[in-house]
Amino acid sequence: DEYSELSAYERKRLKNITENAKFFTALKLHEVSARLHQIITKRQSHVTKRAKPKKAEDEVVRRRSMRLQRAEPLEVVLPETPAQPKAEEHTEVPAGPLPMVAEDEVNSKLTEDLLATWMRISEMKANDAEKHTGDMERYQESLNSMVLSEENIRKVVKYRVCSMAIHPSESIILVAAGDKSGQIGLWNVESEEGAHVFIPHNDSVNCMHFSPCNSAQLLSLSSESLRCADVTRAVFDEIYRTEDMSSFDFLEESASTLVVGHWGGDITIADRRTPGTSPELSADIGFKRTRTVHVHPVNKQYFIAAGSVDVEVYDLRYLKAKGNKAVSSLKGHTKSVASAYFSAGTGSRVVTVCADDKLSLCPNSNIPMSYPHLSQHGDPPLSRSKQHAIWDPKQENCFVVGSMARPRRIEVFQDTGNLLHSFYNPDCLGSVCSINVVHPTRNILVGANSSGRLHVF
Repeated sequence: DEYSELSAYERKRLKNITENAKFFTALKLHEVSARLHQIITKRQSHVTKRAKPKKAEDEVVRRRSMRLQRAEPLEVVLPETPAQPKAEEHTEVPAGPLPMVAEDEVNSKLTEDLLATWMRISEMKANDAEKHTGDMERYQESLNSMVLSEENIRKVVKYRVCSMAIHPSESIILVAAGDKSGQIGLWNVESEEGAHVFIPHNDSVNCMHFSPCNSAQLLSLSSESLRCADVTRAVFDEIYRTEDMSSFDFLEESASTLVVGHWGGDITIADRRTPGTSPELSADIGFKRTRTVHVHPVNKQYFIAAGSVDVEVYDLRYLKAKGNKAVSSLKGHTKSVASAYFSAGTGSRVVTVCADDKLSLCPNSNIPMSYPHLSQHGDPPLSRSKQHAIWDPKQENCFVVGSMARPRRIEVFQDTGNLLHSFYNPDCLGSVCSINVVHPTRNILVGANSSGRLHVF
């Protein structure tokens, strides 16, 4: 009745609104709405807000090349770059004889003085009366008296020393060292001058010996050439030229003929009296690799060769191109053998160094050899530094070898495996001396390391 003044349409619309309101009230939608609002609010609190997109003015402008912009390049003055040092150039050493001229010699007078000293001491004959002694007590006393001081340490060559030789003079200590680059350094230890360096080879100087009959001559061998430095003529003569050479030794006291080992395993015989640089004989002994060769000091027809796992003695009188058989074999090596040498006096013993971290000793009065004695030596293993064990020419049954033990040292053993003496000086010697040489008559030991430095005890 209150809406009687409204039209029929208006009354119908109001009636629908009233009925709809009653219906939604009966559904209790306000409670559902409140519950949904609570759930939504809780979830949003655990959601990481997304970063607002950067405005256009905050974006980094992408670089475009001058070419794409079709614009002329700008004239920009760049800072002057410092000149890079040039790589060290190595001049190839030619074949044939070479003059004995020191590398980068500032004062040629010093080199002349050294060569004159070498020539003078070579004219003197060494006294062999006291060379060998069987008195072990006296020998140990001499070892104990040998010391290393700072003035007796010198860098003689630039790189790792691969071979050494000591002049037999009893008045002057003259040492020669050959490195992996082909350098040979000569050092008069008792002089205040530095070493004098010559470059007669193109690669590693693997072996060196002063001539046993004429110490005015120093023979040196690299992979491609065997040369003789003759100080009387101040020249490096070329004796033998081939490839793949590893070591050599003299076949007689006159030093006219030599046995040469090759990395490929073969053995060759060279004669210095024959014109040219070709070998007299090339022999296949069945080795995969030959590292050292050494002639028996008494019975010169025999030589010992060391290679992969092979250590064998051959008779030169029966050596031929192929089908060679060893006179004797030293068994027991399981890895690569670095060296094998007869004892200096009688040759009745052999010492080898192997990559299985063992020294092998073979004492016997005859060839063939037998009864090898193996002893563990070195920790870390010797094989990492390619050590050579050498006999002391003054004591028949004693040998010298470098050690990996700390503090670094050089050790002297008897053929029984008994350690006699350790040479060390923590203040002066901090590196491994893989290559060593002993004076034939004086109490002098020289050890060389991988940086070209020599240490004289």
